Amino acid sequence: MKWIDYANPTSLEDALELLAKHKGKARALAGGTDVLVKLRAGQEADVLVDIKDVPELNQLTYSSSEGLTLGAAVPCYRIYEDADVNRHYPAIIDAATLIGGTQIQGRASFGGNLCNATPSADSIPGMIALNAVCNIIGPSGARKVAAQDFCTGPSKNVLRPDELLVSIQYPAPAANSGANYIRFIPRNEMDIAVVGVGTAVELDNGIFKSARVSLAAVAPTPLYVQEISDILVGSAVNDENIQKAANAAKDAATPITDMRGTVEYRKHLCEVLTRRTLNTAINRAKEAR
Repeated sequence: MKWIDYANPTSLEDALELLAKHKGKARALAGGTDVLVKLRAGQEADVLVDIKDVPELNQLTYSSSEGLTLGAAVPCYRIYEDADVNRHYPAIIDAATLIGGTQIQGRASFGGNLCNATPSADSIPGMIALNAVCNIIGPSGARKVAAQDFCTGPSKNVLRPDELLVSIQYPAPAANSGANYIRFIPRNEMDIAVVGVGTAVELDNGIFKSARVSLAAVAPTPLYVQEISDILVGSAVNDENIQKAANAAKDAATPITDMRGTVEYRKHLCEVLTRRTLNTAINRAKEAR
């Protein structure tokens, strides 16, 4: 590995100045659990910009009006130890406790997981299902991008070389709403998802008022399945409609065959896990009344 400089800015302005100065050859380091592996594999960089000490990227706040602001550098252990996240966003806890092992969770962040843009990432389906928005800043100012539009391909995202993901904004949960994330892995822990499914629903007197489902590891990017929303919204909460949604997930998936599973196996898992996450999300919505 070639010589790489290290910088540790303590302000957003200094971090952005470093990115602009190095013109695409700077790499932001939130936890390092992905970027260091990529550098060893040959990814080019002149400088690592450690963003762990930038205050805006470490924000973790919740309010009933604004929802949850999750800084891009907040590590997983802070997420699952936070009382507000545990109370209001159990689907975020579902994902935060699955990313790597205990040591990894001490460093890895949802922001880094999102920017790495791996199709099998555990944090992204929940972001998409919960309709999260990504707050981005660069020399031209701030902009917002829906989580479902952030990843553009394997290891590719919408960030320009001189931009930073500052935070992820989750809306405050509505009454009678619930969400869930499940993945299937060959081993019990610390493995990459063969399929992951994030689901969020809002109920109204036995009717789906809203429903969002996102799939991981079955397309070039984490996949929002609009067809499921079209099927469920306005429909009765029953096994027949849940199965229709599960079938739509299976149809929407475009996986590949690799060492972790075949196309047919992954599509079957999309059906099974969508059905399970919907039922869990529904139960959580009922408990939230």
